[in-house]
Amino acid sequence: MQTWQMQAAKARFSEVVKHAAYDGPQEITVHGRSVAVVISRELFDRLSGNESSLVDFMRQSPLYGSDDIEFERDRSLPREVDF
Repeated sequence: MQTWQMQAAKARFSEVVKHAAYDGPQEITVHGRSVAVVISRELFDRLSGNESSLVDFMRQSPLYGSDDIEFERDRSLPREVDF
């Protein structure tokens, strides 16, 4: 992981982002102390679990494959509307 001082990271931000995308996480320091890490979107999605689709999410439901689920419908008449 490459380390950048805050001033250098601010001055060369686009370079920091490119390095994060192609070379991996980039550490940002202030007064020699690590304060932040810049990572690629791909790595962020993988770490946060955002890479699965809605279909994959629904398939992970405990109700997936259950055929006996019934949704109760409201059978009351619709409201009257004056035009």
